[in-house]
Amino acid sequence: MKILKIGLSVVTVVVVALAFLAPIGPLPGLLIGGKEMPVPDSWGDTSQLHEIKLKVPGTIPRVVTIWVIQYQSDLYIVGNSASGWVKLLGAGGPVSMRIEDKTYDLKASQVMAGWQPIMLKYIDKYRADYPDIINGLPSVEEAEGKISVFKLS
Repeated sequence: MKILKIGLSVVTVVVVALAFLAPIGPLPGLLIGGKEMPVPDSWGDTSQLHEIKLKVPGTIPRVVTIWVIQYQSDLYIVGNSASGWVKLLGAGGPVSMRIEDKTYDLKASQVMAGWQPIMLKYIDKYRADYPDIINGLPSVEEAEGKISVFKLS
């Protein structure tokens, strides 16, 4: 009986620790996981890819589950300028991106000009599946300063 109690306690601690270390829905985590892979020459068709995990390094790294879009063969992510991962990333820097079980080391660069067509593609991609979230975003005309767009390369 004592072994069973200890075993259950250990399992509980492990489950709770994993819940805090891995991102769950909108809550960030610390671990990205996946198998490290070289960056491909081309990402192929990502239209059916809805979510990735993104790790932004820092004293305490932040891993978030986020949407991704492809625009003119490049991958982009969009975030609320006030969110923790966007503030941690600043104007850009190294990131890790996990797609399914593969992780890639990339550089995120903030798009300062010409981000509007990228934002429109982002909205078009996710509107059908997430209308409430998309309808809550500022319009492209009102989004400057409220959202940040990053190119992943």
